[in-house]
Amino acid sequence: MNIIIASDHAGYNLKENIKKNISKFNLNIKDVGCYSNDSVDYPVYAHKLIKEFTLNKYNFGILICGTGNGIAMTANKYKDIRAAVCWNNEIAKLVKKHNNANILCLPARFISLEMANKIINNFINSDFEGGRHLKRIKKINK
Repeated sequence: MNIIIASDHAGYNLKENIKKNISKFNLNIKDVGCYSNDSVDYPVYAHKLIKEFTLNKYNFGILICGTGNGIAMTANKYKDIRAAVCWNNEIAKLVKKHNNANILCLPARFISLEMANKIINNFINSDFEGGRHLKRIKKINK
């Protein structure tokens, strides 16, 4: 499974720790920044990830910032991107099952590495249910 990951400065430490622990998920991961704790603008990295995501074959992406909201708002400006902020296991399952989310957004200031790993695991191991959810997803893009 191929994934892409990015963060702003607030998410940098969580991103680096996720990358260290990602081997247990059997994933190939591409990091498109940021590369330090120095202050950066989250939209830059959200745009970078989404552009790379849409050009290449990734199963999903992970975006990380302080609350997860800024990067999700930026990512969701793109057609066919369904970025979802997740802070617990149940949300991670439901955004895949009901919304077919393809970008997982994590709030670095509000979750632990342990919770982030659980969220990623639940996101990876949940499948889109289709059916009534598919007709709703088709109504997202204008």
